[in-house]
Amino acid sequence: MSVMTLRIPDDLDPSIRASAKAAGISLNAYIVRAARRQAVLDAAQKLAALGLGDDLAGEGDAL
Repeated sequence: MSVMTLRIPDDLDPSIRASAKAAGISLNAYIVRAARRQAVLDAAQKLAALGLGDDLAGEGDAL
């Protein structure tokens, strides 16, 4: 596991904290979930560009 320091702009901080609280998870878990989701979406877009489909196998996101 890696350790990272993340700088969040002051105007974005309250909404991220509120979203984590609403999801019932820690701020760290929320940010990791968001980063993982974005990595999956980026990879799916690359696959779609290769003609390998335009959805994430029923995961609820479309490209």
